[in-house]
Amino acid sequence: MHTTQTVSLKDMLDARERRAARQDALMQAYALPLISFCMNIAGSVKSNPLIRRGFHEGLRILKNQLRASRLQIRHEEKRLSFTGDEALLVVAGDPAQIKKICCEIEDFDDLGRLFDMDVITPDLQKAARENTAQPPRRCLLCDSAAKDCARSRSHSAEELWQRTQDILLKAMQAIDARHIATQAVRALLCEVCVSPKPGLVDRYNNGSHHDMDIFLYMHSSAALYDYFRHCAELGQQACSASECFRRLQILGRRAEADMFAATKGINTHKGAIFSLGVLCAASARIGKEGWQDTAGLLQECRAMLTGLCDRAFSHLKMSAALTVGEELYLRHGIKGARGQAETGFPTVLQVGLPILKQGLQQGLSFNDAAAAALLHIIAHEADSNMIHRGSYETQQKEAQRLQEMLEEAPFPDRVRIDALDADYIARNLSPGGSADLLALCCYLYFLEEGEA
Repeated sequence: MHTTQTVSLKDMLDARERRAARQDALMQAYALPLISFCMNIAGSVKSNPLIRRGFHEGLRILKNQLRASRLQIRHEEKRLSFTGDEALLVVAGDPAQIKKICCEIEDFDDLGRLFDMDVITPDLQKAARENTAQPPRRCLLCDSAAKDCARSRSHSAEELWQRTQDILLKAMQAIDARHIATQAVRALLCEVCVSPKPGLVDRYNNGSHHDMDIFLYMHSSAALYDYFRHCAELGQQACSASECFRRLQILGRRAEADMFAATKGINTHKGAIFSLGVLCAASARIGKEGWQDTAGLLQECRAMLTGLCDRAFSHLKMSAALTVGEELYLRHGIKGARGQAETGFPTVLQVGLPILKQGLQQGLSFNDAAAAALLHIIAHEADSNMIHRGSYETQQKEAQRLQEMLEEAPFPDRVRIDALDADYIARNLSPGGSADLLALCCYLYFLEEGEA
């Protein structure tokens, strides 16, 4: 557990001596340019969870930029301490080029202004910012040169500390929202690419659908990135779970309009807009530290959706104006996507995601593990699309058929799935609701795994 601790002048001097000793040792061992990276934090607290996240983000950006410039990192070490987190990187390359990369990172945005990236040359000199045609570093609180403000103490430590925390919080929230949205779109793209999928659009055919293909799904998925990011940003706001969902519904209606605009009126992702949008908001509500606790994340979904099915179904009576979902509820008690969501997506948690992970652990490709996960979902979920295109009896028979097949072969080969695909196409069956749940499995798996 990370604890916040204040530092004394002696603590800082000791830390500086340790860092200098390690720099000297690394220079003697490699005789190559060295980057010394730490956070530029004013005040007596040099590390807390937010600052540490900023440090790791800076280190990630730095390493990615060095690799993109084909500069080899020959050695890397880091030290996480209450005196400030530090990283030392030995890099094979021209010191001026390395310094230019570091300066561009420091100057790119507000977060970069908190990074302190010194480049030490093999002759133990610091590469000068001035030699890279980069402007002097600016103050966090005004447009003056940072050195001038520090020398004159123009701003209090409290002002600088508050500004630092504001920068870090805003930057980490933006990073998290982008990551959540990226994984959501990634999940949709991976779901449609999984092949073969009985009766569904995939890389091999259009399944039982005559009005759509894989490219239409890709256009639709791309159009939904901003929606998923807005869902995450909504989840980051300090509002109740019920209020979050109320506002999420407004975003969802706008997203449906964006989807229909991208697909020229074809419904590709209406179910995913609801289910995946809820997951994106819940992911942001629990924060990055909770992303590997899938059960906890889905519990947050339950909190957001309490009473959803009662509000949707309790007033219904059989009439000619019923939607497909409403009629299924009245005839068979099937609650569909709403029921899955309100109960925390149990088919995802207990069936689809475990099979996906099990397949990957056994060495299957992502495609084959996900294809098997879809079949297990169909076997355990009363898919409303299957019922609508066939009948309740058809869906029940197919579920039983798949359960028997999966008992014999939990991860069927392509020959068996191809045969199912041909059969579903011939009978115009399409388990679209199960495909949405597969997309949720993909999203949760990606979120657990971390960076793509």
